Amino acid sequence: MYDIAIIGGGPGGYAAALYAHNFGLSVAIVEKERIGGTCLLKGCIPTKAWIQSAEVYSTVAGAEEFGVITAEPEFAWSTALKRKQKVVEGLVKGLGGLLKQRGVDIIDGHGRISGPGEVAVASPDGEVTKIVARTIILASGSKAASLPGYDINGTTIVTSDHALDWSGQPERVGVIGAGAIGCEFASFLAEIGTEVHLFEMEEQLVPGMEPEAAKVLAREFRKRKIATHLGVGVGPAKVSVSGVTVPYRDESVEVDVVLVAVGRSPVTGDIGIDSVGLATDRGFIAVDATTMETSAEGVYAVGDIVSGSPQLAHVAFAEAIAAVTHIATGKTAPVDYNAIPMVVYTHPEIAWVGKTAADASDAGHDITTTEHGMRGVGRAIIQGEIGGIVKIVSEKDGPILGATVVGPGAGEMIHELMYAVGWEALPSEAAAFIHAHPTVSEAIGETLLASAGRSLH
Repeated sequence: MYDIAIIGGGPGGYAAALYAHNFGLSVAIVEKERIGGTCLLKGCIPTKAWIQSAEVYSTVAGAEEFGVITAEPEFAWSTALKRKQKVVEGLVKGLGGLLKQRGVDIIDGHGRISGPGEVAVASPDGEVTKIVARTIILASGSKAASLPGYDINGTTIVTSDHALDWSGQPERVGVIGAGAIGCEFASFLAEIGTEVHLFEMEEQLVPGMEPEAAKVLAREFRKRKIATHLGVGVGPAKVSVSGVTVPYRDESVEVDVVLVAVGRSPVTGDIGIDSVGLATDRGFIAVDATTMETSAEGVYAVGDIVSGSPQLAHVAFAEAIAAVTHIATGKTAPVDYNAIPMVVYTHPEIAWVGKTAADASDAGHDITTTEHGMRGVGRAIIQGEIGGIVKIVSEKDGPILGATVVGPGAGEMIHELMYAVGWEALPSEAAAFIHAHPTVSEAIGETLLASAGRSLH
């Protein structure tokens, strides 16, 4: 008997398995594909590998501005694809070795709960075996959602799963959905010369983030000639020999391929949740947020399948730690969902943490906001990356509630503000610390000073 049986080997599953080592627990992971899950195989890692290649191309293309004379660069799609695959395979291999080192049993097959403390595993050859465990963690992840009128065929109408492995660079792409995934693909494809049309039903890019950040991103997208269609719905696609026609309002546009990026759905339809009577909401599993335990005693859920939880790998890591801590000690280590950093890897990069101004106001806070642009930041000017801002939302005469950073390295800089939000720091307390000059992070220091009522520049 295992202490923990885990269904799913993505970030939530493998993090739980690795963390269990700290308590000497025996663990088995049941995975029907490969260890790594969406993040490592089809999401976070491969998309950022593509984005990095596009960034290098863009840097070389603009090198003359910095006094470096080069030949006109060419984006070698096949080489970038091979590099992406090499990055992924290296990390998969490393993860497999680490799990083996920690004594985790990896069982190939489709796992489903067959009863309390029992998981039935259907192997690739059809044989079914059962494993018994004291507790079960569900970490089956998510899959790309689709849209009526856009039947995914893997060639002309695709999801991000397919786009990551395109054999060649498409000339014209329609992206439906301007959330993080849609904007990241639009950004890197446009950067290497693809014609991009981006459609979004809401009135701003990346709905839910600070409107000021969305405006900066929209401005930069216009500079790169991304045709952005906001506040519009799309009609059913019309596929022909010449391409795919996407109708919207009284207009239409023809592209070579449509990338559907309208979110992700939980993979919970065939993992046996009915056998233990789990409570669900539209396929998502309800949990006790302090322990990650479901409505069935001894069954936990983490990651993309958890109701109300952000579908982010680092959230899955934290939820895995919470679940294993409760299993091993009976104590709680709840996730602080109020201080989760969010990053969109567009150009410019965008990151935020805590509440937006609108969220804070809706929650009844009396707020003050301060903002500082990158145009006056020496290091940003040196890098040629002045299209950005830092915005901080605070309780009036109270702590920092949220913050947004747009600009170079935003995803790295946001963690300074994560601590401020998580520790409920006052702007005056955070502003007392010194930022090195010249750095892009000085924009944070300047914004904190202004938020504390004593601006500098």
